[in-house]
Amino acid sequence: MRTVRGATGTEDLLRLHAPQVLGALVRRYGHFDAAEDAVQEALLAAAGQWPSAGVPDNPRGWLIKVASRRLTDALRAEEARRAREERVAALSVRDTAVADRAPREDDTLSLLFLCCHPQLTASAQVALTLRAVGGLTTAEIARAYLVPEATMAQRISRAKQKVRGLGFGRPENWEERLPAVLQTLYLIFNEGHTATSGPALQRRDLAGEAIRLTRTVHRLLPDDCEITGLLALMLLTDARREARTGPDGDLVPLDEQDRARWDKAAIEEGVALVTRALARRHAGPYQIRAAIAAVHDEAPSPEATDWREILGLYDVLVRLVPGPVERLNRAVAVAMVRGPEAGLAELDSLTGELGHRLDAVRGHLLERAGSHEQARAAYESAAAKTLSLPEQRYLQGRAARLRP
Repeated sequence: MRTVRGATGTEDLLRLHAPQVLGALVRRYGHFDAAEDAVQEALLAAAGQWPSAGVPDNPRGWLIKVASRRLTDALRAEEARRAREERVAALSVRDTAVADRAPREDDTLSLLFLCCHPQLTASAQVALTLRAVGGLTTAEIARAYLVPEATMAQRISRAKQKVRGLGFGRPENWEERLPAVLQTLYLIFNEGHTATSGPALQRRDLAGEAIRLTRTVHRLLPDDCEITGLLALMLLTDARREARTGPDGDLVPLDEQDRARWDKAAIEEGVALVTRALARRHAGPYQIRAAIAAVHDEAPSPEATDWREILGLYDVLVRLVPGPVERLNRAVAVAMVRGPEAGLAELDSLTGELGHRLDAVRGHLLERAGSHEQARAAYESAAAKTLSLPEQRYLQGRAARLRP
């Protein structure tokens, strides 16, 4: 046994192992819903025991063993037929051995591709993976997709029912599932980079898990340029992590960050990856996003940032992905190249589906244009819409500075 420092340390350890344990159970037993319930029971047991008794030498094995027992008990209760009892009893005998044995492959990755099975719709693939692999709550996933929580809960429930009985393990048709897998990993990373709600700006565990999973996929398919681009994008974005918050946890905008605190090794790796990917073929959306991040990261100061190159890259990106977030980010680049009024004109075609982000950008551009009263109103509107406390404090602070 080894000690763990407080509840936060236990929570971090459980979050790390939860998808791996769920993947192991689904691979061995099937029954996605029942396996998820068993894992939750094992996590609760660990949360109650580990802070006082110490963390087991093999925490994942401990969780698999406890969850397996919970699951086999549940299956016995559910199925009284002799054949089911014999099958479950045989599986139970193997619990101790399989818990201590290293897995043949990354069960988290296998779980990821199961959740992105082609029999599921794209939206169901992403929602289920975010829930089972990323560990996001239903509410967080709903906010990421800008839909009601009840709608997302139904979507996830239907997806769980559909994957029941589907084969678990390394699929042969990787390429068919890759778009949903990459989108899912990107959403998990974004939630980790800037949490949609709560007291902390960042959820480093989620960002780190997204990077780890993307590295795993990249090792399996090293020649896929979009996987390479996504990994580069994550590294280049995460490189600014330490500088994004002040000592009190408040948000520090990009142009005010101490660039000496940026992770130079991550920047070098990300730039090398995106450079290699862009040299191979016609660039896809993740490669373009990574190239934009590289321009920011390689600039020695905000004033030295090549905004004309960034605008050119956004012009390419919005042709590939004409979504509202991409167009909003392009409007900022337009403002930096052609002036705030030009950027504000770009915002006129965007709608409220962007939530607080549209008002925040509008406030920033109005402030740069000298329209301080309108900017203050936009900042206050944005602050009222966000559920992130650091973002709320930042926006309220911007508004307060503009009060007469």
